[in-house]
Amino acid sequence: MPLHLIKLCVGCDTVEELLAWRQVSSGASQPWILRTRQTPRRAAELVAGGSIYRVYKGFILSRQRILAVDTIGAGPAKRCEMILDETLVLTAPTPRRAFQGWRYLAVADAPPDLEIGQGGGVMPTTLARQLRQMGAW
Repeated sequence: MPLHLIKLCVGCDTVEELLAWRQVSSGASQPWILRTRQTPRRAAELVAGGSIYRVYKGFILSRQRILAVDTIGAGPAKRCEMILDETLVLTAPTPRRAFQGWRYLAVADAPPDLEIGQGGGVMPTTLARQLRQMGAW
């Protein structure tokens, strides 16, 4: 059964800012790698269909599939590298309090993906966030 991770997106207030940062920092030629200090003990469950959900300014807004989890280095220099799918999937804006590091997220607790609206596009994340804050969505 897959398992997900949740992590704060520090330095980016929107999904668009994260994508712009990705374009500037490494482009599409390099794999999308997320580096953390600790390697998850349940890495096999994460790779078996899990995703990393990102929290922007108090709301979960996107996710990416986790393709691989590797431990790099040894001793004090040991780190974890997670290779992520290039596709960023928008999710229903879900409030989440701040925390440090990453946390496991059960499949049942994960927010649903946003679906394409009848007009052929996805609702802007700022509008979706405002509707969620008002309790209208």
